[in-house]
Amino acid sequence: MQNPSLALFDRIAYALQGTGGLILLAGLAIGLIIAFAARRSSRRERAEADARLAELLRAQIEMQGRVSAMADAMSSRQAELNRSVNQRLDGMTHRLGSTITEQTKSTHDNLRKLQERLAVIDAAQSNIQTLAKDVVGLQAILSNKQTRGAFGQGRMETIVADGLPMGAYTFQATLSNGLRPDCTITMPNGAPPLVIDAKFPLEAWHAFRDATQPDVRKAAGQQFRRDLETHIKDISEKYLIVGETQDTAFLFVPSESIFAEIHEHFEGVVQKAQRSRIVIVSPSLLMLSIQVLQALLKDQRMREQAHRIQGEVALLMDDLVRLDERTRKLQAHFQSAQRDVEQIVTSADKLTRRGARIGALDLEPPPLPSAAQEPEPERSVESRTGMLKLRVVDED
Repeated sequence: MQNPSLALFDRIAYALQGTGGLILLAGLAIGLIIAFAARRSSRRERAEADARLAELLRAQIEMQGRVSAMADAMSSRQAELNRSVNQRLDGMTHRLGSTITEQTKSTHDNLRKLQERLAVIDAAQSNIQTLAKDVVGLQAILSNKQTRGAFGQGRMETIVADGLPMGAYTFQATLSNGLRPDCTITMPNGAPPLVIDAKFPLEAWHAFRDATQPDVRKAAGQQFRRDLETHIKDISEKYLIVGETQDTAFLFVPSESIFAEIHEHFEGVVQKAQRSRIVIVSPSLLMLSIQVLQALLKDQRMREQAHRIQGEVALLMDDLVRLDERTRKLQAHFQSAQRDVEQIVTSADKLTRRGARIGALDLEPPPLPSAAQEPEPERSVESRTGMLKLRVVDED
């Protein structure tokens, strides 16, 4: 009889050949436990242990099969999971790449548009800087009396020079009292010239406009009113000379807004200027006045050249009379030629009818006369070939 320990070890070795891993170690531990127990137990216990070991081996074999099946299923599911994950990764990579491409393109477009707008902003900023420099220069001009007067005079001279012909105006002309107004305009019909002054006081006006407190604004307004009244009085006393200049002068204001503010807040000064025969004009009013003067000068030139125009009209009438006579003569020639043509047409019609008669002649011999009829006289035409008897049919 075989040693039970050796049989046990053979079974354990067999079990070790068919299993592995943790299951094999568990079986080995179980076998060792059973081997130690078999030595201490009886034969019956060994038999029960053998039966239990057999059952354990069967259970181990079944478990091994199940583990193998589970391993196969897990491997197949793992493969499927890998394929699915790879497909999803590929799709996600493609979508991510297309999205990144679109975002990159959109970013480039936005950057390009941003650069264009920045270029426009840079150009506008440069224009604003230039405008700011011009405004600073204008403020410097208006803050200085001499340069301010030159600025107003420059605008006035431009308007006058654009609206009137050369010789109709004079800048800085000297009057009999030795004063030199900014501009004198020659009036039609030998009337005295019109004086225009372009020196307008702006210091008190700027103080009045920039004042925010009521007291300061009121004081600035009073100062501006005094300065303007003083300037109007100076123009009236210096430039309104009887027989040398017009009894009305223009005070040029180089701004439409200042002109409107004066008429809105300083109506009393405007009325006082009108009583002093000083007219406050803005650039638009001065331009309108220049257009009226231009029309008057044009009318004067027309009246001065009226005798020449009448002479030219008389010569034109003589030419018209001669043209009428020559036209009537030509008409008589045409009528005579028309009568001649009508006579020629009448002759041609007669010739046509006679040719038709000749074409309608019958060259057949006439029928013999019967005994009861008397022979008709025949007309004969003699030719070189002999006598031809023709029957002439008269259609007349």
